[in-house]
Amino acid sequence: MTTTPPTLPAATPPAEARIAVAVVDDQHLVRSGLAMLINSQPDLTVVAEAASGTEAVSSPAVRGADVVLMDVRMPQMDGIEATRRLLAGGAGPRVVVLTTFDVDEYALHAIEAGASGFLLKDAPPEELLAAIRTVHRGDAVIAPSTTRRLLDHLAPTLRQRNHADAREVAAVESLTPRERQVLALIARGDSNQEIAAELFLSEATVKTHVGRILAKLGARDRVQAVVTAYRTGIATP
Repeated sequence: MTTTPPTLPAATPPAEARIAVAVVDDQHLVRSGLAMLINSQPDLTVVAEAASGTEAVSSPAVRGADVVLMDVRMPQMDGIEATRRLLAGGAGPRVVVLTTFDVDEYALHAIEAGASGFLLKDAPPEELLAAIRTVHRGDAVIAPSTTRRLLDHLAPTLRQRNHADAREVAAVESLTPRERQVLALIARGDSNQEIAAELFLSEATVKTHVGRILAKLGARDRVQAVVTAYRTGIATP
């Protein structure tokens, strides 16, 4: 008679292999709740907390995290300015901005500051956890309720405040015709799967194109590439 060996529980990744997360919020209860949720996941760990933007910017532990969850409204320094300072120079962690208000202007400010994500605080826990993993692997996330409205007014708002600089123009000009097509579809809000269907390509090929586009544009993620697309006229509302 053969016996089936018992199923062993999945091993918890060592600490150095987990995604290091920092939580920045002026409410202790919120920080504690987020930390409990994040630490319940085998691949995530909270490595730092801060109660203000000022504290976050001055904290080596926050700067050294892989992903930062950043509240918008805080005393001393708000989350948008803290994000801008954390990411000055193009380095730093990936930031997901959290807010209680589904307001397009917050999302736009967060993206201009360099954030890779924008979510509402009342998003389901699984959506928040997925956002951390998504931005860590180099993609971007915006609250679904915000995405389309944000894209609809992103171009004129950006053009009022900023004009494409010579570097951005040169980077876009370096794209191949196919890469320009893919960038325009990214700016439309399409996923890799939707782009593949539109252009009759495999998802693997689209992923390769996206990677090359981000590299040529010097963009941290898809959202930053969208900003460049609108500034340079590749995408229009």
